[in-house]
Amino acid sequence: MFTPKIPPPDTAPTPATSLVQPLTGITHPPACTCHHTPAAPTAPAPVTPARPAVQLTPGSLIVAAAGGTAMVLIIGTVLVSMLLATAITAASVAICAVVLRSLLNNQKGN
Repeated sequence: MFTPKIPPPDTAPTPATSLVQPLTGITHPPACTCHHTPAAPTAPAPVTPARPAVQLTPGSLIVAAAGGTAMVLIIGTVLVSMLLATAITAASVAICAVVLRSLLNNQKGN
């Protein structure tokens, strides 16, 4: 089951032994019968040069590093504040549940 199976040798027919012979000598009728002369070949469009590679100078590297650092700090601050808001909400819901439970237990006792 796990041993490799060697495929059989290629048995595809070659063009000489094919049952379907290639079509030769077929001509297509012209698309129109207006007998116009073919247009002269046009010159190829000029090739525009590729964009030059981005040149990083020491100043642009410092700006890129400062921008990346600022993005990391801003995104980190937003994520931490979202986590803190979730934790504060969970704590307040837990305190409300404890207060409600104690109020309900006091009412049953009276």
